[in-house]
Amino acid sequence: MTKINIKKFEEYCREQLGLSNHSLRAYRQDLTAYVKFEAKVGLIDQPTGQDVIAFQKDLREGQGASPSTIRRRLVTLRSYFKWREDICPDERSPFDGLRLDLKIPKRLPRPVDRPTLSTLFQSTEHIIELDPKVSKDLGDVSPTKVTGLIARLLVVTGLRISELTSLRVQDVTGAATRIRVRGKGDRERTVYVANDRLQKDFRHYWQRKFDTLGSQAWLFANTNGDRLTPQAYRKRLRTLSRSLRIEPHLTPHQFRHSAATLLIEEGVDIRLVQRLLGHASIATTEIYTKVTDNSLSSAIVAADTLATVDA
Repeated sequence: MTKINIKKFEEYCREQLGLSNHSLRAYRQDLTAYVKFEAKVGLIDQPTGQDVIAFQKDLREGQGASPSTIRRRLVTLRSYFKWREDICPDERSPFDGLRLDLKIPKRLPRPVDRPTLSTLFQSTEHIIELDPKVSKDLGDVSPTKVTGLIARLLVVTGLRISELTSLRVQDVTGAATRIRVRGKGDRERTVYVANDRLQKDFRHYWQRKFDTLGSQAWLFANTNGDRLTPQAYRKRLRTLSRSLRIEPHLTPHQFRHSAATLLIEEGVDIRLVQRLLGHASIATTEIYTKVTDNSLSSAIVAADTLATVDA
């Protein structure tokens, strides 16, 4: 049996496929889970289709993994063995001839509703106060204000939190109205910072970063000056959610869902929304048209046309 070579596969995915660090980390977790399964059952021979089925069963019944996690683990494992076949033709993939049901229940995205967004933004201070009596000498921008700034940017741009926290100062252009970002598959796109109030906040923040730390600095950093990680921002949001009594707690990806839903509800063409989000397929973006059925339902209830003819 050939030992699972996670490091070599990771190098291939990074150098040949151009996968993001987020995807590489997920692949590493998936393959590590399989290696642990091999050790658990004492598998010493080349794995077969039955071993893959046993792994699937262990994930489902032994570990209680969700359908999406099981699917991801198996898709990663299949990709790994396909790669092994390409470099070692004598090694047959255990997935050859194996039929697995990898479908998962489709769930609609869950954007943050407008009232909750309003509550969130009313609780997070802007970086620049509109009141002329407030001092313009702001000093360092507090972490609380940065948390609010990031939330507003996510809702306006539709960025993934991993994309936003990977930005450097030099990625912001056009007087802080445009952001260059590299998304999945190393595809580059530009997102736009709309809203005058947000532009003023973001421009002030960006200029201070540029002037004090230079163009190569991380755009968003933690209190130690290191890059702010997605995990750290999720923790900030959980804390903020608790303080506002928002349950379940807010997540950065919900803001991405909100960005798409709000734009479609305002009549923005779905292909423009696709470009903003960086979706490779329009089918991925179309799911948000189903989410906006909620708006249709609300409009019908508000109109109550039957009441006008059945008094």
